[in-house]
Amino acid sequence: MLTPLGAIYSGLMALRRQGYEHGLLPSWSPPAPTVAVGNIGWGGTGKTPLAGWLLSWAEERGLRAALLTRGYRARPKSYPYHVQPGALAEEAGDEPLLLAREHPRAVVVVDPERSRGGRFACERFDPRFLVLDDGFQHLAVERDMNLVLLRAEDLGDQWNRVLPAGSWREGRSALSSASAFLLKVGPKTFQALEPLLRERLEPLGKPVFSFSLTPVGLRSVSGGGQPEPVEGDYLLVSGVGNPAQVERTAAVFLGRPPARHLVFPDHHFFTKRDVTRIQMEAGSLRCSRVICTPKDAVKLGPLADESFSALDLRLAFGPSLFTPARFDDWFGRRWEALEVRRDERLARAARRAKPGRGATAGGEHGT
Repeated sequence: MLTPLGAIYSGLMALRRQGYEHGLLPSWSPPAPTVAVGNIGWGGTGKTPLAGWLLSWAEERGLRAALLTRGYRARPKSYPYHVQPGALAEEAGDEPLLLAREHPRAVVVVDPERSRGGRFACERFDPRFLVLDDGFQHLAVERDMNLVLLRAEDLGDQWNRVLPAGSWREGRSALSSASAFLLKVGPKTFQALEPLLRERLEPLGKPVFSFSLTPVGLRSVSGGGQPEPVEGDYLLVSGVGNPAQVERTAAVFLGRPPARHLVFPDHHFFTKRDVTRIQMEAGSLRCSRVICTPKDAVKLGPLADESFSALDLRLAFGPSLFTPARFDDWFGRRWEALEVRRDERLARAARRAKPGRGATAGGEHGT
């Protein structure tokens, strides 16, 4: 019954995308190469870890990077909001705060109007690289590359099922705007999905990459020293988009499933009452340790004791399809081309500037 409504919504979103692509709707052109990381649908696909990898990639090359994000459930006093590592999770939002703490040399800016946040970042910090978080549908900011993350179910029963009939934000025609597709799956799952990947995505002529999040240790949530190995039973706590995947990851890393998994809504802000419940649950189950995700740790930190530990996750790229390269090699080559285009764009802007006046900040940033 909802399929016709999904078709109507899909058509409206397609018209909106065409309006931006043909210049009928206003957009801001950043002065620095810009990469959007986003989804076609709802749900946890690994956007935050991939955005974090891009910030690390820039740091390793000495590039000042800025991340522009809406900051879901963030409540700063004003916008744009520059997220500092010591900010409150309630103000900054959990994912922006996590990225600001893990990448203190990057600039993380929260603003629902990402063009306004982008202008602020460019005028204040002059970044050489912009990451547009959850930006596939945020077309008011022009981008040089679209990295679209998919779930396995997006290729199966959710394929082209647009809201409210399914979980997709746009119809399949939007996928033609992607520069590459990424799936957060292991090598075996990626191999099993290959027939669907070929059927659904090969006609688009874009590479498909896989990546996974691998635990490499534990971190103290309360800020103490390195936690001891987990002995005996443990309680798992998560407030993320895909709690089942968190449980599988913890079970594999720790060698056994949790005694219990307390699941909270995605982006849940933990209260003292929540922490008391967690501690009582751990006590009743005789669990010596409470394990959570890095995203939950930034919210639990001020309330947690020494029994709380977070999984220390590292992103690793796996097999690819429709290209022999891994994602990191492919991205490096694409970046070189983007830098050439950026230099050409700045040179054209300088030539357009009137003699004796120079390029103003507004002209440089496309306002």
